[in-house]
Amino acid sequence: MDDLDALLSSAPGQVAATDSLEGLDAVEAELVGRRSLVTERRRGLGQLDPAERPAVGARLNEVAATLQELVDGRRLMLEREAEDRLLVEDRVDITVPRRLVATGTSHLITQTIDEISDIFTAIGYQIADGPEAETAWHNFDALNTPWWHPSRLESDTMYLDYGDPEDEILLRTHTSTVQARTMESQPPPVHVIAPGRCYRTDTFDATHSPVFHQFEGLAVAEGITFQDLKGTLLYFAREYFGPDRTIRLIPHFFPFTEPSAEMHVSCFACDGSGCRVCSHSGWIELLGCGMVDPNVFEAIGYDPSQVTGFAFGGGIERVAMVRHGIDDIRHLWDNDLRVNEQFV
Repeated sequence: MDDLDALLSSAPGQVAATDSLEGLDAVEAELVGRRSLVTERRRGLGQLDPAERPAVGARLNEVAATLQELVDGRRLMLEREAEDRLLVEDRVDITVPRRLVATGTSHLITQTIDEISDIFTAIGYQIADGPEAETAWHNFDALNTPWWHPSRLESDTMYLDYGDPEDEILLRTHTSTVQARTMESQPPPVHVIAPGRCYRTDTFDATHSPVFHQFEGLAVAEGITFQDLKGTLLYFAREYFGPDRTIRLIPHFFPFTEPSAEMHVSCFACDGSGCRVCSHSGWIELLGCGMVDPNVFEAIGYDPSQVTGFAFGGGIERVAMVRHGIDDIRHLWDNDLRVNEQFV
């Protein structure tokens, strides 16, 4: 039995030195497996004196149980260590803020175009568009602008082909060109809103840009009056600036409308009492408008004795800057996220 005692003495160190479950399986086979000393002694029990067998068998069982207990204890420890390593390797630190992906949005100019379009399509207008590279005829002649008008000079208009009035091509100076193209393409009645990009040789400063956006409105049918124009503009002002707004129309001149007017809206910031937004006048100049000049109807083939209509147009940047208190148009073009993020 001395070799069993020696085995019991060396086994704890051998088991404790094992640092993997695979290694422990090998140690277990060596200590209590089919070819272990304990199993070998059990096979020899039959050769012992019958009187000795019970004591030797009990001793072998005790040794085997002790060795198995050592192995099982070490196995439990190694399994826990493996689980701990897995938890560390796969852990998710829920105390660390998750990475936020910035949400994109439309630019303020695009938002304004969409809002204005929604306001007018809600009352039956259709959205119309036209080319930005336009003929001089659609940009000027069809809109009753005479050949000598200063706006036709290169100092005001960006020409792609300048000189021959019959073939002049330019970057449109207003979306009023869509008026002419729409009426050319369909008979009355016409109710369209035409937002889009325009170009003029303006100096880039706080209130001007060589590239800007306009929205043009046009309504043509039998019996349209100036009263219809005022009601439509009042509806727009209240939808865009608030339900308490009022408007006033100041006589003005535009080649393509007669009579013509400037539309002013009561200041939404001070309710008309006077503040910085309205230059202390109580009113904000917003857009130009008027009844379509009969010469325009004749130029595109409508009979001015059968139909009447009104038109209006304003700057997209202008109305956006007024409502949001932006005092420099360049903020809209600087790609500064501090500006853009305010209008998410």
